[in-house]
Amino acid sequence: MIEDLKQNIKKLIALYEAERQRSGELAAKISRCEEDIVTYKEQIDDLKRQIDNLRLSAAFNPAGPTAESKARLDKVIAEIDKCINLLEN
Repeated sequence: MIEDLKQNIKKLIALYEAERQRSGELAAKISRCEEDIVTYKEQIDDLKRQIDNLRLSAAFNPAGPTAESKARLDKVIAEIDKCINLLEN
């Protein structure tokens, strides 16, 4: 009877250790996933900004961008970005 109790305690300890290790692995995985989420959100914001720039470019020159109009548009976008950054700070 005591031997059975000792065996059960050993099994319980082994199960506890396995679950503790699994918990640590899951916590690490959650951390990596949260980092991925931040990276993906940054990528989404960047892509949205690119889409807005392309739409603005198409609005200024619906026939197709020339080198001169593209340079002018890039300058306007840079000034707008600078203004947005100043407003955010």
